[in-house]
Amino acid sequence: MALLVLIKMFGAVMLLLYAVRMVRTGFERASGPALRRAIGKASSGPVAGAVSGTAVAILLQSATAVAMLAAGFATSGFITTAAGLAVLLGADLGSSLVVQFLVFDLSWLVPMLLAVGAWLFLKIDSRSAKQTGRILLGIAFILISLQMIGEATTPFKEARFMPQVAGYLAQDASTALLVGALLAFLVHSSVAAVLMIAAFVQNAGVSLEAAMPLVLGANIGAGLVALWLTRGMDRKAKLLPLGNFIFRLGGASLAMFLVGSVDIPLEKISSHPAQQVVGFHVLFNLALVCACLPLTGLMGWLVERIVPESRKEGEAERLLPQSALDPRAISSPRQALASATRELLRMGELVEVMARPVILMLENGSEEEIRRLQIIDEQVNSIHSAIKLYVAEVNRGELSAEEAERSMELVSFAVNLERAGDLVAKNLLERALELQKNKIGFSDEGLRELTRMHDRVLANMELSLNVLVSGDVASARELIAEKDKMRELERESHDRHLDRLKSRTLESMESSNAHLEVMRSLKEINSLFAAAAVPLLAREGQLRETRLVPAE
Repeated sequence: MALLVLIKMFGAVMLLLYAVRMVRTGFERASGPALRRAIGKASSGPVAGAVSGTAVAILLQSATAVAMLAAGFATSGFITTAAGLAVLLGADLGSSLVVQFLVFDLSWLVPMLLAVGAWLFLKIDSRSAKQTGRILLGIAFILISLQMIGEATTPFKEARFMPQVAGYLAQDASTALLVGALLAFLVHSSVAAVLMIAAFVQNAGVSLEAAMPLVLGANIGAGLVALWLTRGMDRKAKLLPLGNFIFRLGGASLAMFLVGSVDIPLEKISSHPAQQVVGFHVLFNLALVCACLPLTGLMGWLVERIVPESRKEGEAERLLPQSALDPRAISSPRQALASATRELLRMGELVEVMARPVILMLENGSEEEIRRLQIIDEQVNSIHSAIKLYVAEVNRGELSAEEAERSMELVSFAVNLERAGDLVAKNLLERALELQKNKIGFSDEGLRELTRMHDRVLANMELSLNVLVSGDVASARELIAEKDKMRELERESHDRHLDRLKSRTLESMESSNAHLEVMRSLKEINSLFAAAAVPLLAREGQLRETRLVPAE
């Protein structure tokens, strides 16, 4: 009987973790660029950073995911340590609000979420519809897993050992703190950990006196997760989770003292014990934001001294392989072409790194940030030359017809990526420099139009690199179809821009040349990446030879 209960509990927890990840994946694929851009704007102030962190964490249902995104921005130098800490404080509050929503009885929603989510995911071809379906299915699975956790924990209430365990945790707050931290670290999610603690309080007889230190421990454990995940990253990436962990640890220690000395009226939050536990979790994170937000600058200064720069980092980077092109594989065409494909992926990812913050740079990029991005184009050009020479060397050997065709496809795509890199560095980023130098900005409507195009291009970049490796025909068809959608977006934006010029909108008149140039460049970059799908669809006989209507 006990084994069956544990199996049910384990299965429910795994379903919960999978469902949370499913929702996060849906939002990342549907609105990934917009979410990253929201975090990138954190440098405008600590309050704005906290608000953006809260919003993104609610959508992704994970403060850890926000921490990883912010760490990436910190590594690139787009946000300071203080700004990143503000984002993480907001993310902690956002994830606690997610728990607050999920703890309510929403079982009546499950059938509708399953029906609509599955229909969108399975029957609608639109990318946004599929990701919306994924999100709805993920939320439904979360609610189902919570029902399963509730059913699995109910027998614990009748277990003979449970009163002793619950009593011990209530009397020994330090042990309860450690148990909560270990639980959150093991499941890698404060959302899952707090929901499990709430379920034990509701169904297994764990008292609120034991639950509060368990919740505080879960907050500490969630901070450890981000520290663990960034352990191998750049120094700047490590600073954010370290500062956030110190905030959590200090806040939890102070809260432990208050819990032991002050009577907290949780009954005013709700009459249900589970909701009281979650309410305490939200209040703790809200208090943490209010208390620590003014201290982000000081904490940034502190962690930068705790983690000094290491001379070995530069030496380690020089020891890492700089290229996937293996000279020893040239005599084996299949292996050599696989090496060239890996190097093409690296080249495409570098172009994506340059392109991702373009809208931020157009809005308010500094010359230092823009120049740092433009330098990446030199590496893109270097990889382009290396791939061409490598494939030429491979072609000197004996290749099958299929291998020869593949080698030409790889070189052609390398040329496209090099051209895309030039468009980003020499068109888009140079235009950003001009805008900042002349203090010119786009109109709100114009910026929204360019942002929609930019988001679509970034999504298609990722899809293009997936097609290059997987050879998936369905993805290739979607990629080609995106060219038509991008063409429609360009035409709509062009027409609206002309309307704004006719109405003599000042920002549109000042930024007209920049708007049209950015629009054309985004469309061309999208076409260059979409070209990865052409050879595959041509081989499958799924491309028309011409778009012209036959002449009569």
